[in-house]
This record gives sequence, C-alpha cells and structure tokens, in this order.
Amino acid sequence: MKIAVLVYEYPPKIVGGLGTYAAEITRKFVLMDHDVTVFTMNDDARSLPTREIWRGIEIHRPLHIDISDSLPDVLAEDVKKWGRGIQLFSKILIYNYLSASKLVNELIRKEDFKYDIIIAHDWLSAISGITIKKELGLPFAFHVHSTEKGRTLGNGSEVVSNIELHGANSANLIVTVSYAMKDELIKLGFPRDRIQVCYNGVDQQKYNMETVNLEKIKQLRESYGIKDEDLMILFIGRLVGVKGVDRLIMAMPRVLQKKPNARLVIVGLGDLQEYLVNLVRTMKLEDCVKFRFEFVPEEERIRHYAACDIAVFPSLYEPFGIVVLEAMSMERPVVVGAAGISGMREIVIPCGDEQCGYHVNPSDPADIAWGITSALENPERIEWLGKNGRRRVLNEFTWDKIAEKTIALYEKMMNSQNVEA
Repeated sequence: MKIAVLVYEYPPKIVGGLGTYAAEITRKFVLMDHDVTVFTMNDDARSLPTREIWRGIEIHRPLHIDISDSLPDVLAEDVKKWGRGIQLFSKILIYNYLSASKLVNELIRKEDFKYDIIIAHDWLSAISGITIKKELGLPFAFHVHSTEKGRTLGNGSEVVSNIELHGANSANLIVTVSYAMKDELIKLGFPRDRIQVCYNGVDQQKYNMETVNLEKIKQLRESYGIKDEDLMILFIGRLVGVKGVDRLIMAMPRVLQKKPNARLVIVGLGDLQEYLVNLVRTMKLEDCVKFRFEFVPEEERIRHYAACDIAVFPSLYEPFGIVVLEAMSMERPVVVGAAGISGMREIVIPCGDEQCGYHVNPSDPADIAWGITSALENPERIEWLGKNGRRRVLNEFTWDKIAEKTIALYEKMMNSQNVEA
C-alpha cells in the first residue's frame, strides 16, 4: 500500500503523544512493506530539510511563510481572540495548503507518484486531507486523537470544531483512539457508520526495566533529593488545566498523612507553571513536590518511569494517554482520571486478578490520594500491579499489533470503496 500521511508533528518536532504515535506507526508500516510519505511542519529555527528519507520514510517539510499579518482581515472572531495564537493558526494554514499543493502538483502530477490512501491526523492536518481528496478523489482516512471541545472543556474555537467536523464528513474512514472518544464524536455529529476504534501502542522493548542502568536511576532520584526509602510519585505531561496536575498537588497532604515519605515529581511544560509553583508554596509542600519544567527526551523519560514507584495521570479529559502505556510497560502501577472522556479507563484494569492500577475522580483530590495510597500499600502490591501492567501491554498494546489493526481498517475501507465503485 502506498500511504501519504499528513501530520503536524513528526521527529524531530515532537510536542506530545501525536508525534510519538506518528513516528512509531509510520515506522511499523514501512516494516510491513508499505510505502510511506509524510508531510509535516517546517517552522523550526534549525532549518529542517524540506525533503529527506528517514528510517525508510520519505518526509516532506514545506518551507513556512508568515501570513499572520494578513489573517485578521479574513478570520472569524473567535480566532482573532487567540491573540498570539494567530501566529499558530497561520502556520497551520500554510502547512496544510503547501503540503496539499506539493503532494498534488509536484509529487503526483509532476513526478508521477502514486498513492492508494491519504491519512490526516486531527484538525491540524484536516484541511490538507480534505483538499487532496477533492483534487484527486483518493480514499481519505481521518484520525481523531482529541477534539477541540474536549481539550478546552467546552471553551474552544468554533472554527477549529468546524474544521474537525468538515474533515469527518469528507473522510471515508474516521479512526479514533478509544470507545470513549467514539461516543464523544457521535455526540458531536460525526458520521457514526464511518468511526472505527484503534488504540495507540508502546515500544515494549524500549520501555523495559531490563534496559535501564540502575546507577542512573539512583542518580536521577538523588537529583530530586529523593532517598532510597522515599516513594517517588511521577507526573509527566503538559502542564495545562485539562491534565489535572493541580488536583494532584492538592492531593499530596492526604497522601503524606498515610505515606509521609512520599515525594511528587512533576515533569513538563505548560501555561500552569507559575500557578503550580505558587500552589506548592501556598500549601507549604516545597519539600515534597519537585518540578522540572522541560520537555525531556525519550531516554530521560524512560529513566523517570524507572526511577518512580508510581505514575499518576489525573486528566479531566484524555482520549487515550500514551504516557499510561509507557509507565505500564515499565512495570509501574498507574493511577488515572476515569471520569468523562477517558481512554485511560479502557487501558487500566482497576480490580481483579489482572489489576494494574486505580481509576479515580480527577476533580477530587481526596479520591486521587486514595488511589495513590492504595497502590503504595506495600512493596509487594507495587510490584504485583506493575507486573500486571507490563503483561497487559505485551498482550494488547504493542505497536506491531496496533499497526496491523490500523492497516486492516484501511484495507477494509478501500475494499468497500472498490465494491461501491
């Protein structure tokens, strides 16, 4: 199969789970003998190449031009309110139009490339997917990893929501990351009969305790002032309201009542940094809550999972949550937000012989504290939960399994298109 993939973030530009997903799934497609071409952003100061082959994948990064000064004349009011976000919106528009033009006019019409299917991920690439389908009539699969209304808890841009819905209505297949997300998409008016669920995955060989140097684990814990006898709680992710990290901090006094040697490490970047620092200071938790305001590289992320005793992700909205799989693959118990739209609720088994973590109400610090202290009850329980998590990953969430299922969805959609034709 010859596949064109349109995705906003791709190595070396990785902002969150979407970039990780795109890098892993396209590599697996190539190893399954499919041809893959990726179109992604090129607004980086490092002047990334506009065309290269990386790990068997042809990558195109059309050069960015700044159109933000002209946008206010043609934008809807809710986008104008973004302020500096107009710069982002302009980058996304240009990336979409240049990518679509390059694929249609240069690769296909000039260089005689052939493609069987067009893939676009989220609203960030939907415009190019819609445009290419209209120009060429190729089958179009639209992957929805999250929605504007969900990410902003209902306070987002109507323009972005409309782009998402237009992408869905144009697509022959809509792939989303959990059954919770499928329910959300149906409520938002996405065509029910085109929606299929395919989970994300994790590299179980890379995220493996056996690959981590024990001395480096000790050094990392010491860098946060965490002793051997202390219990390290880890949060890693974007520091934004929807991730619930503020509620996690509020849970710490209750955690400390039962586990006075507990220490919380928060790793990530986001709009809440200053607020979180002030919250820790106000609650007088400076000795037991440590921050690292960085986007850490993957090797460092793996080391953090290895160093912690438990990973906690109390998101208010989380369509999937690759970080949960990463922690589980590293044999760590997990505590996850399970209210509202939560793919983590589907990943984490909260009871029974295969339990690997706890479901909590992410809006309730007391419930978050209950989940943490229950998982940290004793060393034997920590180990048992962690082993169960690793086993679940190996059974259900390897990238090989996810890639095979994704390709099967594409083939089924293409076969049905051929029958209709």
